Amino acid sequence: MKRTLGVCYYPEHWPEDQWAKDAAQMVATGLTWVRIGEFGWSRMEAVPGVLTWDWLDRAIAVLGDAGLKVVLGTPTATPPRWMIDKHPDMLAVDAQGHPRKFGSRRHYDFSHLAYRDECRRIARLMGERYGQNPHIAAWQIDNEYDCHDTTLSYSDAARKGFQDWLAQKYQSPDALNRAWGNVFWSMDYDTFDQIDLPNLTVTEPNHPHQLAFRRYSSDQVAAFNKVQADELRKHTTAPLIHNYMGRITTFDHWKVGADLDIASWDSYPIGFLSDRLEGTPKFKQTFLRQGHPDNQAFHHDLYRAVGKGRLWVMEQQPGPVNWAPYNPAPLPGMARLWAWEAFAHGAETVCYFRWRQAPFAQEQMHAGLLRPDSAPAPGLAEARQVADEIEGLGEVGTAQAQAALVFDYESAWAWDVQPQGADFEMFRLAFAAYRALRRAGLNIDILPPDTADLSAYKLVLAPGLMTLSDPLRAALARFDGIALIGPRTDTKTDELAIPNPLGPHLPDTDVTIALTESMPPNDKIKLQGGGRFVHWFEHLEGTAPVHLSTKAGQPAIMGGDSLRYLAGWPDDATFDSIIGGLCDVLDLPSYRLPEGLRLRDTATHRFIFNYAPKPQKWNGTVIPAAGVYWEPLA
Repeated sequence: MKRTLGVCYYPEHWPEDQWAKDAAQMVATGLTWVRIGEFGWSRMEAVPGVLTWDWLDRAIAVLGDAGLKVVLGTPTATPPRWMIDKHPDMLAVDAQGHPRKFGSRRHYDFSHLAYRDECRRIARLMGERYGQNPHIAAWQIDNEYDCHDTTLSYSDAARKGFQDWLAQKYQSPDALNRAWGNVFWSMDYDTFDQIDLPNLTVTEPNHPHQLAFRRYSSDQVAAFNKVQADELRKHTTAPLIHNYMGRITTFDHWKVGADLDIASWDSYPIGFLSDRLEGTPKFKQTFLRQGHPDNQAFHHDLYRAVGKGRLWVMEQQPGPVNWAPYNPAPLPGMARLWAWEAFAHGAETVCYFRWRQAPFAQEQMHAGLLRPDSAPAPGLAEARQVADEIEGLGEVGTAQAQAALVFDYESAWAWDVQPQGADFEMFRLAFAAYRALRRAGLNIDILPPDTADLSAYKLVLAPGLMTLSDPLRAALARFDGIALIGPRTDTKTDELAIPNPLGPHLPDTDVTIALTESMPPNDKIKLQGGGRFVHWFEHLEGTAPVHLSTKAGQPAIMGGDSLRYLAGWPDDATFDSIIGGLCDVLDLPSYRLPEGLRLRDTATHRFIFNYAPKPQKWNGTVIPAAGVYWEPLA
């Protein structure tokens, strides 16, 4: 499949006589796709029940006739003002009990069934009108689930829905009381309608209560997405997509992705560096104008898996954004580098956000490929360069990964509600493991927690999984590479209780976690031969061989030849040493890449990305700052 470029466009923002000029310039830039419509409900239906399609008909025709393929978005992330008048209780409520008002976007509650029916209706109407339109080559459902912290709502609709969900899951209050351990603090319930949402309590709510609410809330996102997907599939065979975000763990993307054909995500490397990722001030300064050298790759690999092998970037940052604490411009070359990194990780399409910078409203400071006066912005020439390079390079394909990382959203919720240490977070732990694999120069696949076959890989990491699923446990028992499990893996039941016997319950491996401790930032556990654990350490018992010990003589890695348990959270240098040692045992070629230099192998080429703000060498070739280089694989 040929790699393609696209752009996000809002015809309703611009004079109609501008549309054809814009479309022609998009094609001249080498763009193939244009996404429209995802915020256009007030123009489609300004008055309830009165549909105005003519402007959208003309916009689709102008773009399509110019040779562009259209991704049409359902507009359900921005319901019009009349919708609030019709359903005043559809607004989400925050954890402090305050309704989240109209006046921006994502002003709805996933649990509100009447609004869900409105979304079903508009999806059906759009499908009926455009499902067979030859210019519509893909559909996007809604926009950026959980943006602005909108998965969890503490509304009356959520409370009633949660009570019904609990009744279906547990069948009786007694069963729920036993599962949650409600004998503690006299928290027993007599009926399901006594159970409130887990907010505004005197101190922390019971952990399984919170986890159940996270599960329920995630299910509402999946159900909300499914009703639109089901309607559209009645009218179109074009692929269905959602544009996920970076570092969002509040809903189960694996479950949402099951109802879609492609997973896309919105890649804003510089915004994420300052807004969502940890790092020392020196590190953030070094990558200020390039973004974290591993964040984009992690999400490409994650969403390629969520999309069952099909990945897009629906929004790619081409210049400064408007929403981060600080919004520097990318170094020259980064818009090109980010696109090629996505392609090297299997992306079919990269769409830049947006075509022209808007001169009004909340996102007016968000750069596009054109300035507000329609002059070229810096990203336009880089998009043209990538389009030319795609033509010259041809198909690069994807390559088999040597390593895999198992990632589980339910575990993220579990450790959110029971962190046990102020800086323990599932994403942060998984990302630390991923970064170590990537610094070793390995190709990585990210796998769901119910993975049943690991035979394609030599090295598998499974950090922080609350429980091991039966399919994964069986796959680990058959695995003939090396699987490094932990820390904090298989340490709880699915109701977030401590199991008896104690975990982890690893196949044919006698390892038990006897004691767990979390550590403040100024503390560490030193390891023999150098290195240290930070944040987290587990005291292990058992008869399995010890592969690494702490300086005090306690097991740090324990297990057999194939299945090993990691008892703590290594700092970066220690993680590098551990991964390098495992690669040596496996006879797996690996590197210790310099800061900011990263590799990705495709079926035909090795890509080298330089995120550093200075040139670096690879095999005698100088890779410029913010540069990308590729060489054929032998």
